[in-house]
Amino acid sequence: MNTDFDVVVAGGGPVGLMLACELRLGGARVVVVERRTEVDPTIKAGSVNTATAEAFYRRGMLPALAEVQQRSAERFQAFARARRQQTGRADAPPPRPPARFSGHFAGIMLNGELLDAADPDFVNAGPARDVSLVPQQEIERILAERARRLGVEVRSGTELTGFDADEGGTEVRVVRAADGSAEAVRAAWLVGCDGGRSAVRKLAGFAFPGTDPQITGRQALVEMTGSEALGTGWNHTDTGVYVHGPMPGRILTVEFDGPPADRETAVTAEELQRSLRRVSGTDVTITGVHTATRFTDNARQAADYRAGRVLLAGDAAHVHSPFGGQGLNLGIGDAMNLGWKLAAVVRGHAPEGLLDSYTAERHPVGAWVLDWTRAQIALMRPEPQARALRGVVADLTGSAAGTTYFAKKTAGVSHRYDLPGLPGSHPLVGRSAPDLELTDGTHLADLLHDGRALLLDLADDAELRAHAAGYGERVRVVTAARPGNGTGHNGLLVRPDGIVAWAAGAGGAGATPDAVASQDAPDGAATPGTGDAADTADTVAGLADALSRWFGAPDRAARIGGTTAAR
Repeated sequence: MNTDFDVVVAGGGPVGLMLACELRLGGARVVVVERRTEVDPTIKAGSVNTATAEAFYRRGMLPALAEVQQRSAERFQAFARARRQQTGRADAPPPRPPARFSGHFAGIMLNGELLDAADPDFVNAGPARDVSLVPQQEIERILAERARRLGVEVRSGTELTGFDADEGGTEVRVVRAADGSAEAVRAAWLVGCDGGRSAVRKLAGFAFPGTDPQITGRQALVEMTGSEALGTGWNHTDTGVYVHGPMPGRILTVEFDGPPADRETAVTAEELQRSLRRVSGTDVTITGVHTATRFTDNARQAADYRAGRVLLAGDAAHVHSPFGGQGLNLGIGDAMNLGWKLAAVVRGHAPEGLLDSYTAERHPVGAWVLDWTRAQIALMRPEPQARALRGVVADLTGSAAGTTYFAKKTAGVSHRYDLPGLPGSHPLVGRSAPDLELTDGTHLADLLHDGRALLLDLADDAELRAHAAGYGERVRVVTAARPGNGTGHNGLLVRPDGIVAWAAGAGGAGATPDAVASQDAPDGAATPGTGDAADTADTVAGLADALSRWFGAPDRAARIGGTTAAR
């Protein structure tokens, strides 16, 4: 098919914009069609997890997140001051801020002071571990500006109404809201990032199995009187759950009486007031609504994320309750995983079979998130059995080991893709790459800004570098060193999404890539001693296999690209 674009992305929210930026970095011609003309002001996710912060860090956007977090912290402090005045404690010293925001599980807050900050999964994330309090609307604004800088075409006020797809490509039909004019856009691929009620998913006929909703949740920013009678934070009652704070006017209620009869009508002040009074048992009065939304615990997941030339990402591929703040983060992970792979297929650097790894890697993560949210619903129910179980979980989270376990799961730092490789492959393979600091002051994340794969040679090993010959712009080769680095095979092959595809330490195929060898391998994996010649041969063969598997066949006529950092 003679195409106008390589990829049409349906949906211009954070997931669609992130995907479009990744595709553009990979050299694909991409257009985003979005029916909205401005950022949706409806209150949504208020934070990001460490995995999402890592993704932004690796693309040079972490400072923008940190700036937004500072503003969020100021709003939280304003709420705390207002509460002290409301309750007659204006002269009381302000509460000491937590060591680190660690999230919650079913409304059981995780104490950042109990968190094992030395855990390798947190240490390896570098400065990304310290950024979390960033609202979804700000994420969308940051990504919209990045898309503009990268030259992504975003057609706002344009709605997808249908499409035809075959082996040759797709023809996407859109309508412009401004004048009602219709247009057909031809592209090789279509990706639905158009939310939980995805038109792309429905039109393509994706199976969407799951569990039906049991709750009605409401979240809003309001003006109210009588709020001094409300508890702050998460409150479990005999009739449900409510949240007050951590910013002025923010409320959330959860009632276990089934899903709402109509999710399409606007959420009114009267509806919010009735729900908050029922759950809290107070006479609070809501006098104005700035933004409000309903939600349920409907939990469903597409059986496959690809059907021919059509793919899904974000809420289009999976829906669940918002508890634990996993939705936005799960979608950003989808975009990071799919973007470079689809761009490689578009440019002919990889066969279409590479796209099979998208569902294989991301579907298990999505299934875990659905179960993680289902478990929280079970724990929040206003029943004696659930209340007893909540007490047990609260005891667990009151320990350093328990807090660290729940925080790692919520932060997304403990996920590992089951990548193919040699038996006994390095424990980092399939994991997010550690943010190694090099002797010239740079970090591994600094080397991933351009969206290319990275072969990091930590031991000035010409044999390793030779295997990347012919990959040119596909794989950036960097010879660098870090303090205390040893000799021998020692390097990392990092995919554009920051996942380690191959690793070797000074001790052979199974050793840690950190030449200092002072940290334990993830999950307590053992670090073997010095490998023999056979180990070395296996290591080199593993690198060649990983390069071929993820980045296609080398072009021997191409020049090796790379830089040399300070040694």
